[in-house]
Amino acid sequence: MNNLSLVLAESSLEMIPREIQNHSSITSHSKKLGKSPSNILLDNSWHYAAMKGIQNENKRGRPDIVHFSLLEACSIPLYFEKKLSIYIHTLDNKVITVSNNIHLPKSFHRFAGLIEKLFSEKIIESDGKKLLEMNDMSFSELIEEINPKNVVGLSRAGKPSSFHNVAKSLTSNSCLVIGGFQKTHFSDQTVSKIDHLVSIDSDSLESHIVTARVLYEYEKTIFK
Repeated sequence: MNNLSLVLAESSLEMIPREIQNHSSITSHSKKLGKSPSNILLDNSWHYAAMKGIQNENKRGRPDIVHFSLLEACSIPLYFEKKLSIYIHTLDNKVITVSNNIHLPKSFHRFAGLIEKLFSEKIIESDGKKLLEMNDMSFSELIEEINPKNVVGLSRAGKPSSFHNVAKSLTSNSCLVIGGFQKTHFSDQTVSKIDHLVSIDSDSLESHIVTARVLYEYEKTIFK
């Protein structure tokens, strides 16, 4: 059975990169946590000073964006009825496949710990069931693996549309792409794999709001 695929693309999800691990804000935070910097999620709430000037600064250090978006996507009838496949593509080309039976922690602290464990172990299992799996994979490779009928990307740089019209354009063999980052736009490499780039609001909306509203509109088209 085909599922609608949701991809959070170029997501702000990574461990603290090597080039800033010796910054004072990083070393003090890692000592407080009792962890090596390489085992801590990059988060601009704690690491803002160290992140100033790093490449793609506006797309990094916001793991909460992924957390909020996943909570929306994994707590709706579409997901419960196994009609939604969810993938997280990160800015540094890792792909996390989310199982169809995961109960994500509501607490961001616990979510961060779960993702840190995933970066280390590559697979999270419970009772013999795979919940999360991470692989090295580009956005292009992920789209090839999903092999959808059409790829719809949401961006303010796209053609004006609406939540309702986007939902109507989706089928059970479509792929919906939403940015998992705070600012700016998709890279050219990502846009090249998107068939229809659309804008659903003139203002910049947070990723979890976009996720919730589009999936709700899609649910209305299939749950009649």
